[in-house]
Amino acid sequence: MPLWQIIAKEISTATEQTFISHQQSPIKGGCINTSYLLESKLSQKYFVKLNCASKLSMFRAEMNGLNEIINSQTIRAPRPICCGQADKHAFLVLEYIHFNQHGDPELLGQQLAALHNTKAPYYGWLQNNTIGSTPQINSQQATWCQFWQKNRLGYQLELAARHGYKGNLQNRGELLLIHIEQFFDNYTPSPTILHGDLWSGNYGFDEQGQPVIFDPAVYYGDPETDLAMTELFGGFSPRFYKAYNKACPLNDDYHTRKIVYNLYHILNHLNLFGSGYLPQAEQMIDQLLSTIGK
Repeated sequence: MPLWQIIAKEISTATEQTFISHQQSPIKGGCINTSYLLESKLSQKYFVKLNCASKLSMFRAEMNGLNEIINSQTIRAPRPICCGQADKHAFLVLEYIHFNQHGDPELLGQQLAALHNTKAPYYGWLQNNTIGSTPQINSQQATWCQFWQKNRLGYQLELAARHGYKGNLQNRGELLLIHIEQFFDNYTPSPTILHGDLWSGNYGFDEQGQPVIFDPAVYYGDPETDLAMTELFGGFSPRFYKAYNKACPLNDDYHTRKIVYNLYHILNHLNLFGSGYLPQAEQMIDQLLSTIGK
């Protein structure tokens, strides 16, 4: 059975409503998956992600992460419909949301703060997922510091070594890991639900102007990690930060600790996209090491 017929059948089963695929329109954006708007003659619409069959576990984890956000009842995320394998592809079907160019950034800040009030008794998650296409390790550790040391920075540095990035990056990176506890002195954040990959390309506003977040890499941890990433790659509106900080005031040491958190994403970009991110990663490590003992 052809790919789109299989997907249509799975949609029909999941929704208990007959769906017959009529048109598949490519949607631009993103570099990990290929995406389509799938439509029927009855104007039923779905957003479909495709990748190779080996990526099915990635889509299942994304589906579970979206449901985790939706179940918090704090901020909108696309509703997952189904995922599976068809014709050598893995697929993920989501509700189709028509995005508006305009919305209220203050409401986005307020709703993200509400999401960050959804707590768990542990750091991590019940399964690993991906950050981009890189495995993201969510196994529980005794402390948040150890979680970040082992599952985030340590893991990315190991991947970088496998990709041939050794020398100064590894030497200085190992030194940072040894002293990482300094950045968490007298700081024990409550584990809250995180989007996990919250840059400016992973949020929008629906037709009613309501905030929507998507493409998550969900786990439970320090809410500062989400906020730190919003400052990468262009940043969010000043109104967003004002509203978030009013609802969830930031710790005084956030401005140093955000470098620790964003280093994870820069190392991930180094591992995904190549050496263009090496100078930035090394500069961030040196900047953090320069504060040791101060």
